[in-house]
Amino acid sequence: MINKDKVYEAFGELLYAVAKVDGAIQDEERKVLDEILSRHPWGKDILWSFNYEEKKTNSVKDAYLKAMDIFIHHGPFEEYENFHLVLNEVALAFGGITEEEEVLIHNFRQSLLDAFKDNPNIQ
Repeated sequence: MINKDKVYEAFGELLYAVAKVDGAIQDEERKVLDEILSRHPWGKDILWSFNYEEKKTNSVKDAYLKAMDIFIHHGPFEEYENFHLVLNEVALAFGGITEEEEVLIHNFRQSLLDAFKDNPNIQ
């Protein structure tokens, strides 16, 4: 099992992918992200990971796949629903959710549902 530190870092990678998927990370997206993460106990780790992906200009696909691999290997986690809500808030920050953002957010949720569907701990 992967530890929680890695899961939160992976969430930063996923946030990067969602913010970048429509071409560029908008100032409005960054502002919402900073605001949300300032209230989260793991916010600094998440933001560090987001900034690392941005600095390295990693591809959306690579960031997304790397994050999903960590989530699936970690297993069910109570924060995934919160992650989903934050992804939506960041995507909404600049002109509403684009089709690309919507697809990525949907794929995040669906991939986790598919991966954990047979887990008796999932309601």
